[in-house]
Amino acid sequence: MHLSMHNWMRAEPLEVTIRRLARYGYESIEIGGEPDRYDTAEVRKLLKDNGLRCWGSISLMFAGLDLLQADAQGRANTVQYLKDCITMVKELDGELMSIVPSEVGKVNAQADPETEWNWAVEGLREVNAHAKKEGVRIAVEALNRFETNFINRHDQAVLLATEVGDNCGVCLDSFHMNMEEANFRQALLDTGDLIWDYHVADNNRMACGMGALNWRDIVGTLKEIGYDGALTVEFVAPLDRTPANPYKNATAAAESELTEEQLKFIEDHGSGVLSEEFYSWLVEETAKTLLPLIK
Repeated sequence: MHLSMHNWMRAEPLEVTIRRLARYGYESIEIGGEPDRYDTAEVRKLLKDNGLRCWGSISLMFAGLDLLQADAQGRANTVQYLKDCITMVKELDGELMSIVPSEVGKVNAQADPETEWNWAVEGLREVNAHAKKEGVRIAVEALNRFETNFINRHDQAVLLATEVGDNCGVCLDSFHMNMEEANFRQALLDTGDLIWDYHVADNNRMACGMGALNWRDIVGTLKEIGYDGALTVEFVAPLDRTPANPYKNATAAAESELTEEQLKFIEDHGSGVLSEEFYSWLVEETAKTLLPLIK
């Protein structure tokens, strides 16, 4: 087991992200699913120069990206997007692509349950066939009910992954699990060796150790089931606009890298443009909490 982190939560030059991860003892990055944004040869060199590696990528289901949409061309475009992400992972020497099947933030169905399920299976099977050729595994991620109306719990993700077939596992996330699972530990035990990726944030979606989750128990259970992948950090710090705000340095002007699409995605997750000082502190605090537990 090792410590990894996403990079979609703050738009900044990738070299800033990678040097920060190296400074605080992270081993890898789970890079955002934006294949058109990265020169993979440059990223691979940047990672090597800083002693890091690519663990994989996470789909960023911006508006229009959805395997469960009624528009057939839209579903086809989403399949192609996911294939491009997988090729990016291969070119970065990564091993895993975690996938949210539906558009993040969409909570209304576009067809009956059976039709939507079949769209998901059909799309993921096509994506998985490409992943096999590229030597990359895929994992279905469950989100909480306020971010998707499709896959919210581990048992749903396991059923979908099993129907997609071999080379497809499950990605669970401590923040979403805390909202949706009746028994956190049992969900991990039941998913067992199908857990291929694990995303971490505390119950308030702050850095691990800044909320109520028991990280010793969580990491201990993951060890118990033999999980040996990444704990991929994905805190999404809420912004406090009241005089009660304890973090006066939390926000800053946006970096030039921030696109309108990225800003909407971040704001739809209840966060905003974080300052480098505040963001770096959260990265460090997470490492202080988790590294002693996984080593």
